Amino acid sequence: MTSHNMTWISYPSKNPAFTTPEEIQDIIASQNIISRLMHCYIALFVPTGLVAGICILIVFIKNYVQHKVMENLDLLLLLFTVSTIIMIFLSFTVITRPDYLTATHLTCNVLSFFFNFSYFNSQYVFILTLLLLLLKRFPPRTALCKATQRPILCVGIVLTYTFCLSLTEAVLVGTDNYHLETDCQLDPLFARPEYEIIKFTFGFGIPLFLQMLCFTVLVAKAAPAEAPALQQHIRTYPAVYVISVTTFMCRLFYNLMLLFRTSLKLQKSTGTAKNELVMNIAEIVLFCESCASLVFILCFHKPCKDEILNVLQNCRRKTSANNHLEIPETNVPHESGCQ
Repeated sequence: MTSHNMTWISYPSKNPAFTTPEEIQDIIASQNIISRLMHCYIALFVPTGLVAGICILIVFIKNYVQHKVMENLDLLLLLFTVSTIIMIFLSFTVITRPDYLTATHLTCNVLSFFFNFSYFNSQYVFILTLLLLLLKRFPPRTALCKATQRPILCVGIVLTYTFCLSLTEAVLVGTDNYHLETDCQLDPLFARPEYEIIKFTFGFGIPLFLQMLCFTVLVAKAAPAEAPALQQHIRTYPAVYVISVTTFMCRLFYNLMLLFRTSLKLQKSTGTAKNELVMNIAEIVLFCESCASLVFILCFHKPCKDEILNVLQNCRRKTSANNHLEIPETNVPHESGCQ
C-alpha cells in the first residue's frame, strides 16, 4: 500500500501541470459533459425521486395508522426508502459540477460518513428483503423462522453493521489537515486506497455474492407443492426484482470506477481528464439509480400501486361529477302577437 500521506493527489482538472492545448481542450470538453449531466439529473431525476419517496412514506405511514401493524416486507422497503432519500439529499453536492464542493476535510469526512451509511444500509436492507421473499417461497424449519418473525432485530443488526462499516471508512478518509479546505466529493479523492477497497468489498462484492446466492436458490431449488410457480412469485413482488437488476448494473459501473481510481492512487498517478469525467458520470449514475428505485417501489409494490390507483380514480370521479353538473335552464319570455 502507498503511504498514508495523500496530500500529493489532485483532480486532473485542477492540476496546473496540464498546460498543453490538447489537455486543456479535454478538460473543457469533460466539464461541458458533466455539467449537462448534472443539470439533467437535478432537473429530472431528483424531483421524480423525491416525490416518489415522499409518496411511499405517506402510503406506508397511512397503512400503519389504519391497521396498527406493518408487514415485514413493507418495513424493510420503508427503511430502504429512507436510506435512499438521504442519498438523494446528499447528492445535491454535485450541483457545483463541473467544479467541486469546497469544504474542510472534516466536513467532507462527515458528509462521506452519512453517504456511506446510507449506501451500505440500503444495500444490506435490500439483501434482507431478498431473503424475506426467498423464505416466503421456501418456508424455513430452522432458527431462520424465528429470525424472520423478528424483523426489528434483523434491522437493528444491519444498522449496527453499516454504522461500523461507515465509521471504518471515515477513519480511512483520514483526520489529517481537518481544518484545511479541499475539493470535496462524497467519496473523497484524498482518502487512502484502502477506502475504495473496503467499499468495493463490503458495499458491492459481499452483497452481490449474497444476492446471487438468493437468486440461485430461488431458481434451482424445488419449491414445495403448495408454493406458487416461480413466474407467479416474481409477478407478486416485481418491485424488488426490478430494483435488484437496476442496482446491480449501476453499482457495478460505480464500483469498477472506484477500483480504477484506487489503481491510479497505487501508481501515484492523478489520471487524465477523461478518467475524472468517467468517475463523475459513475457518481451521477449511482444517484440516478437511487431515484429510479423509489419510482419502481411506487409503481410496482402493491400497497403503493393500489393507493396511487385509488387516488387517480377519486380524482376522475370528482372531475366527472363536476363536468356533469346540471345547468339550470332560464325561461325566456315569448312575445305575444295582436290580431
